[in-house]
Amino acid sequence: MLTLSQDDILLDCKADDWRGALAHAAEALHQAGLTAAAYRDGLFAREAQSSTFLGNAIAIPHGTPQSREHVRATGVRVLQFPRGIEWHDGQRVHVLVTIAARNDEHLDILRQLTHVLDREGIAERLAGADSRAEVAGLLSKAVVDARLDADTLCLGFPARDARELALAAAARLRQAGSVGNGFVAAVADQVPRSLGQGLWLVASHHDVSEPALALATPEGRVHEVGEALTGVACLAAHGDAHRSLLERLFNLLENGGAAELVDADAATVLARLAGERASSATRQVRVLNAHGLHARPAKQLVQVAREQGVAIRVRLAEGGGQAVSASSLTKVINLGARRGQRLQFSVDEEVTSDVAEQALVAVCRAVTEGLGEAVAPFDESREHQMPEPEVTFEPLPEDAPQAAVAASPGLAIAPAFVLRTPRFDYPEWAADGATEKARLAAALREGEAQLEALVREARGGEVAQILSMHEEMLTDPELHQAAREGIDEGASAEAAWWHAIETAAHAQEMLADRLLAERAADLRDVGRRVLGILCHVTLPEPPDAPYILVADDLGPSDVARLDTTRVRGLLTARGGATAHSAILARALGIPAVVGAGERVMTLTDDTRLILDGERGRFTAAPSAERLASAEQRLAEQHRREAEAWEARHRLAATRDGHRVEVAANLGNTAHARDAVERGAEGVGLLRTEFIFMAHAAMPDLATQVAEYREAMEALDGRPLVARTLDVGGDKPLPYWPVPKEDNPFLGLRGIRLALTRPEVLETQLKALLMASVGRPLRIMLPMVKDIGEFRAARALFDRLLAALPEAKRATDVQLGVMIEVPSAALLAPSLAPEVDFFSVGTNDLTQYTLAIDRGHPELSAQSDGLHPAVLRLIEMTVAAAHAHGKWVGVCGELGSDAAAIPVLVGLGVDELSVSARQVPLVKARLAEFDLAEARALADLALAQPTAEAVRDALEVR
Repeated sequence: MLTLSQDDILLDCKADDWRGALAHAAEALHQAGLTAAAYRDGLFAREAQSSTFLGNAIAIPHGTPQSREHVRATGVRVLQFPRGIEWHDGQRVHVLVTIAARNDEHLDILRQLTHVLDREGIAERLAGADSRAEVAGLLSKAVVDARLDADTLCLGFPARDARELALAAAARLRQAGSVGNGFVAAVADQVPRSLGQGLWLVASHHDVSEPALALATPEGRVHEVGEALTGVACLAAHGDAHRSLLERLFNLLENGGAAELVDADAATVLARLAGERASSATRQVRVLNAHGLHARPAKQLVQVAREQGVAIRVRLAEGGGQAVSASSLTKVINLGARRGQRLQFSVDEEVTSDVAEQALVAVCRAVTEGLGEAVAPFDESREHQMPEPEVTFEPLPEDAPQAAVAASPGLAIAPAFVLRTPRFDYPEWAADGATEKARLAAALREGEAQLEALVREARGGEVAQILSMHEEMLTDPELHQAAREGIDEGASAEAAWWHAIETAAHAQEMLADRLLAERAADLRDVGRRVLGILCHVTLPEPPDAPYILVADDLGPSDVARLDTTRVRGLLTARGGATAHSAILARALGIPAVVGAGERVMTLTDDTRLILDGERGRFTAAPSAERLASAEQRLAEQHRREAEAWEARHRLAATRDGHRVEVAANLGNTAHARDAVERGAEGVGLLRTEFIFMAHAAMPDLATQVAEYREAMEALDGRPLVARTLDVGGDKPLPYWPVPKEDNPFLGLRGIRLALTRPEVLETQLKALLMASVGRPLRIMLPMVKDIGEFRAARALFDRLLAALPEAKRATDVQLGVMIEVPSAALLAPSLAPEVDFFSVGTNDLTQYTLAIDRGHPELSAQSDGLHPAVLRLIEMTVAAAHAHGKWVGVCGELGSDAAAIPVLVGLGVDELSVSARQVPLVKARLAEFDLAEARALADLALAQPTAEAVRDALEVR
């Protein structure tokens, strides 16, 4: 931030006219070492564009963007002209605040000066000041922002009264860094005060680092002193800066708006506290000016707002800033809006919707057109809202293994092919709206045809499912409408389409759940497809020889287009193990390492790479020795794969004949036949949610029966384990909305969600039973935490068994639970007598046990199912099951981990269910050891303190 000190001030300056004054200011910057002499031309060029007169005898000269190259250091020089200078726009100036800045830091100076513009007599006092300290005192006023944003809200908190809500709000302020423990203690000693309309207040100035306001609202209906409790506001008082927060509360009450906070989301709460009413007409627009809303564009905006004849208010759309009058220059400047930030305009007056909309369109169009300045479109994929220093990355060292995120297993050795993100150059504006709409429509049709072709080539499976989702995104009428509206406002087809995509993607990224936020990448992938068609941009052709594809990130359709006969592996700078591109790499059997960091983009084409998708490692330019070792490993891997394929139909067993069933995990019933061909002895996990996700409405009984029967017939008497519907906050269904949750992984999902609509669960269970007549059926319930949830589902299941004639349903049927939640493993002795089997979902069990999100870009490598804590939970589960004659399977990724297989067998696991591609290799691995060795390895693993120690110990053995 630019700050003003006494050393920056020059008193009693003289000049014949404004040119002389400006030249004096330029020389002052140069003499201070802040600028080169050539910066002078930039100051004059800026005045030629528009006057920098701010108001109250103050002008703020600063250079043009082109003159930034002459700035040596950021700084400011204040020149006082006691006799005054007539500026070129006719205004009288006594003070020049002359700025040298490499970016838009001058906005900070503007915010500090806005208080001066509203004070009477300030011009005379500045002219008569006889000390630098006095001038500094008149001009300087630190801007203290009172905080109110999404991070200070605590909505839907399960409290019993106002005091509990007050403590929740105080704790939220402490988490936000606004207060310390002393503040929370002070709030705990207070009794909340009623403000009316069900809103209560607590406040303290103890241990406050910044003025802030938190608001906590209750979950459900809570009463306090006989009236419904709307919420408790918690105020961190600090000097006078918190008063604006109190005013916002009182304005809300004065307008009778407290009731609108009940069950409201964060955006609504912030809008009401910003002064917007439910009836307000609103519209958003992005600031495109290179230097943000500095004085000149701010003046233009104020002028346009005043011309509309209605009261227009404006605020920053991000955060919880108060809406201010768009007709007030000081207030608009004080927003400090920078390039890339969004403004939200609103009209609260009782005017017709047409009048309000016309006014909002006018101000938004003015902002989009640059408010008198030339502007360039904002592409979030290519620039940040805040200027950042250019970062250069050191090239990757040669022959040095690098750690990243394992996304798809396998070993690959090949030259790199580095795919650079294409740049799309297009005009922001177009005159002929009809032509632009026709161009967009044609591009959308072509994009849809491309996706349809890719879906046909994929022939079902996860690849087809994700690309089908892209088709749905591409045909989204809201996206089309948003783009058409942009064209109506004068934008080109390219600009309007990408703005619609970015708006939707940004909203997706704001979701608390990481999985849902990652789907913004899918949306941009769809957007780039259409943008590429509009701009006639094509990706470079990869080499004809085998290669490892290196990219910043890959969209799902990029992966789906890969020629699997040539691409040997994928290496990306960004991305996580749960992104759709990683899921597709696993489905296609392509080794992949993701989240490797920006340095991978320093690689050049044809650089030899070794990529280990199982360990999440890669090596650039390996030495001859390392390369020979890797090639030997790869040859051994190919040999083992060939031998495993030949023996795939043998019964799975250890070397000494101990039987362990090997089954396949399926995400689609259409793949059951392929799983059998690969040697699967059954299906150990059928993810039934794919049926529900493939339909726009809840699939009926007949639809489900047909889907499940297809798998049963393909298995030809082999057992099928079907997991009941496992959706919720992280895997939502459009026709079964669930409340937004801060952490959907710990929320309403799996059996918890199914039991809220027992009729859905009943239909699914009935369909499974009816589709499996004469076939072995195993049904398992996901996310069970204790016996209570199992009994609730069991009662429903038993009623169905009694109601359906045996001739019309499966008779060889079992009902079990997934062990995904640590509590279920710990309580396995109480579950085992009543369930028919356990299936351990090691992916979720590991992440819940270790409190590590398995898709976290930094921590995912530590989310290892071979951690001794996870192994002990599996051991407890097996012991409890076997004590009651029940079997235990493992259906997570650990089941195909070559190092883990003997440990799991040694722990007593009866079944391993893995991806269909892994079935032959898992069978081959079982034949390499006997039961006694497996038990010894299990004991060895359980004796280790960490997952790393487990792997080290197993590798030595």
